Amino acid sequence: MFPAPAVALAQADVPVWEAVRFTAEGLVPAIAQQHDTGEVLMMAWMTRETLAETLTTGQACYWSRSRGKPWRKGETSGQRQRVLDVRLDCDGDTLLLLVDQDGAACHTGRRTCFYRAADASGTLATLTEPLVDPEVLYGPGGGHP
Repeated sequence: MFPAPAVALAQADVPVWEAVRFTAEGLVPAIAQQHDTGEVLMMAWMTRETLAETLTTGQACYWSRSRGKPWRKGETSGQRQRVLDVRLDCDGDTLLLLVDQDGAACHTGRRTCFYRAADASGTLATLTEPLVDPEVLYGPGGGHP
């Protein structure tokens, strides 16, 4: 059994808005990780508004820089992310979302966006194949490039 710490390790609770360091554009990177396996699924951007929606609804909502509007994960594809926990890194400039992912997280139809690995020569190898055809998820043309 470990002795009780002499000094409290936790800081006083503060509102998330006071702790998150958004960029000049009002964005903060958010990493989605499967809660039970630790698998890193994807990285996306959040704004104050999409973070607030995520916290309120329990469904992942990101900011689409290409569309210039909120992007509710799975709204088109059905591949939703139920958010179980939201964590902030030590610098306050990156969020970690522990999620329960339905199906593929990546617009390529793969479980994770991190499906390629570089070897010592810098050559990329594909580690996994798509779970589902992107055209099935998003229609003709599939997901974004």
